[in-house]
Amino acid sequence: MFRFFNRVRTLVSAELNSALDKAEDPVKMLDQYMIDMGKDIAEVEAAVANQIANEKMLEKKLNDAQTLVEKREQQAIHALEAGEEDLARRLLEDKQNHQQQVDTLQASYEEAQSLSEELRGKLQEMKDEYQQMKLKKDALQARAVSAKTRTKVNRTLSDVNHGSARDGFNKMEEKVLQYEAEAETSEDMRSANRSLDDEVKSLTSSNKVDDELAALKARLNKE
Repeated sequence: MFRFFNRVRTLVSAELNSALDKAEDPVKMLDQYMIDMGKDIAEVEAAVANQIANEKMLEKKLNDAQTLVEKREQQAIHALEAGEEDLARRLLEDKQNHQQQVDTLQASYEEAQSLSEELRGKLQEMKDEYQQMKLKKDALQARAVSAKTRTKVNRTLSDVNHGSARDGFNKMEEKVLQYEAEAETSEDMRSANRSLDDEVKSLTSSNKVDDELAALKARLNKE
């Protein structure tokens, strides 16, 4: 019944390396180990209770047998006092039979006492170990959660620094620069076109003035 505890102790002392190698969840595994350990303790508690009951039963039989031995001795004394020697003999023979039973029960009772004490000690040892494992389980689970969180954060930061998010920002920056360059080019083109239009318009205006001047000169000459 103690092999399970040795196996769990080995896993915990290795700090879940085996679990991590197999891609198992340490948090769930430790909870399951504690459940299994609790079941083992319950089984040992039941065994200890049965042993204590057996011890008490033997104790009662031993006390009854001892009482009967004392009773037969007193009866033999009364029989002799009454002059019933044959009856006294038979009472003493029965006393001896019960004394043999007392001796046998005494040995069984002492053995049961020793076994009960041993089982109680082992049960207490299991309970103490369970409490120690529980404390360590809570600490290991907290460490496992922290490690997972750190891993997730580091991976996220790695993606930001070297992954698609940063590349995307760089591309968008290039796009914005390209838009700004196109805007400046369009402004230059618009300015250039506007200058040409102004020159053409100016030229047209000058031609009208020249025509009007020539017409005025021609009229004066006629006069």
